[in-house]
Amino acid sequence: MICNRKFLIASALCLCMIGFAQKPEKKPIPVQHEVSNKDVVQSVFPEATKVEKVNNFWFKVIDSENKVIGFAMSSMTYCNDVKGYNKTTPVMIITDKNLVVKKVGLLSNWETLGYVKKLERNGFFDLWVGKTLKEAMAVIPDGYTGATYTANAVIKNVDFLLSKGIAVLPKNK
Repeated sequence: MICNRKFLIASALCLCMIGFAQKPEKKPIPVQHEVSNKDVVQSVFPEATKVEKVNNFWFKVIDSENKVIGFAMSSMTYCNDVKGYNKTTPVMIITDKNLVVKKVGLLSNWETLGYVKKLERNGFFDLWVGKTLKEAMAVIPDGYTGATYTANAVIKNVDFLLSKGIAVLPKNK
């Protein structure tokens, strides 16, 4: 009887272990993080009241006196094939009037917020800040452990915008 009980317990444990081993890992359900284009622009230019399209890639940022105070580009409609860990990772690049990068910001996305925050804390988005467009194109970010998919997607979006933006610089300064 004791042998049968030990055998039954061992058998049950084995079946349980097999059951655990066969369960596929579930990827967390992604949550969209809404980021307003207006909020990104006003984080650099609080006095901004509107943006106006200059060409296919550039927008001019305008204040209440209708003066151009900077420029912006968004990869929102262009980089739909560039995916981070979950889905697309569109970015906005904000520059001053001299086309020096003031901010690279992630727009509405599905990335894991903790990983985005980790990139922010490590200065990832600031790698391009303070550089001319040409200098920004030369930036080669290091790998970012734990947020590699997100970082690579942001880099691809930024590279796309910089290469296209340089080709058609805004003329309405």
